[in-house]
Amino acid sequence: MSTGSLLLTMAACGLVTFLIRLSFIAGGRYLPSGPAFSLFLRYVPPAVLGALIAPEIFPNGVELAALPGNPRWWAMVVALGVAALSRSVLATIAAGMLALWLVQAWLV
Repeated sequence: MSTGSLLLTMAACGLVTFLIRLSFIAGGRYLPSGPAFSLFLRYVPPAVLGALIAPEIFPNGVELAALPGNPRWWAMVVALGVAALSRSVLATIAAGMLALWLVQAWLV
């Protein structure tokens, strides 16, 4: 891939991202604001977090590499435990990352 096409691709991706975000800012007054819509929006952060984490936990599609030497598996177990106890997204992320770093340091 040439430098020009790479720069053009990056600019196009940036423009699309900007337009998507601008659409919510400029057209936000047209979105429904009832209690049902607010309840629906409460599930967006956990869904996005799950979509970001799932490829790391299931690298081969649907197979979970549950080996004792897999640091991501241990981090997932710790994060799930913290999520069940605290119900806090920030605490879950912090505990999962800390567990991942500690297990990686321990295994190496």
